[in-house]
Amino acid sequence: MSSYENYTQTSAVYDHTRVPIGLEIITAALSSGSTKPDRQILLDAGCGTGIYTFALIDQVHRVESIDLNRSMLAVARSKMCSATEQGRIGFTRGSITQLPFKTHSVDGVMMNQILHHLPDQAGDGWPLHHQALKECARVLRPGGVLIINSCTHEQLEKGFWFYELIPNARTSVMRKIIPEKELDALLYGVGLTLNGRMVDFEGVLQGESYFDAEAVLDYAWRKGDSIWTLASDHELKTALTRIAELSARNKLQSFMQRYDVDRPTVGQTSFSVAIKN
Repeated sequence: MSSYENYTQTSAVYDHTRVPIGLEIITAALSSGSTKPDRQILLDAGCGTGIYTFALIDQVHRVESIDLNRSMLAVARSKMCSATEQGRIGFTRGSITQLPFKTHSVDGVMMNQILHHLPDQAGDGWPLHHQALKECARVLRPGGVLIINSCTHEQLEKGFWFYELIPNARTSVMRKIIPEKELDALLYGVGLTLNGRMVDFEGVLQGESYFDAEAVLDYAWRKGDSIWTLASDHELKTALTRIAELSARNKLQSFMQRYDVDRPTVGQTSFSVAIKN
C-alpha cells in the first residue's frame, strides 16, 4: 500500500534487515484492553511480511493480518503455515483505509511503521490517516486497543545514524509523518482516547545489522528501510561514495558513532496507545 516503495521487489529481502521491536510495549498495551490477551482477536493492519504477527501470535487467541501487497503477504503466509492451518491466523489482502472486517469484530489493532506510507502530506489535513484511524475505531470493540508504532520527527533526526547521509530523503519522509498533536486530535475525532505514548529505547529496527556501517553499501540492506527510495539518484550516489571513502580512510566507524550518539536517549520509534471509548 506504500505510496513510494515497491514492496513487490522489497518482499524478497525485507526480513534480512528488519526485526520487530517494542514487543513488551505492545503486549502490555493489549493487556490494558477490556479482554484478556489470550482471548483477543488482534488485527495486524499493514502486516507486511508478518514480523509482528509472527512475534505475537502466541500472545493472543487469533491474529487477522492484512496488507495490500500480494508479495509481502505471500512471505508472511510462508512463515506461518502451521498457525494458519490451526485457525490462529487469517491473511487478507486489503487496504487499511477500507478494512474488510465487521464492525466491533476485533479486540486490538496494531499499525507498525505503516501510516507514513499513505499518500498524505503535512498541510492537507491528513485525510487518509483520518480514514485509516476511523476504520480501526470501527472494527474495534468497545474497550479495545489501538497501537500505532511510528517515528517522531526527533527520532528521524537523531535515531538513525545513516540518515545523516541522505538529508533530503529524511526531510521527505518527515513530511509524511503526522505530528503527535495532530495524531491525537484525529484519534479523539474517531472515538479513541490516547492512553499513553512509550518508546523502546533499546529497540533497533535493523537489529544487529544496524551497527555494520558498511552494510549501507548493500542494496538488500537498504531495501529494509524505505527511506532510501526517497533519495534521488544523486543523493544516493553521493551517500554511497561517502561511505566508501570513509571506510577507505578507516573513519567510517567513528562517523557512525558520532551520528548515533543520541539514539539511546530518543529511540527509533514511539508507540501511541489508544482505547476505544
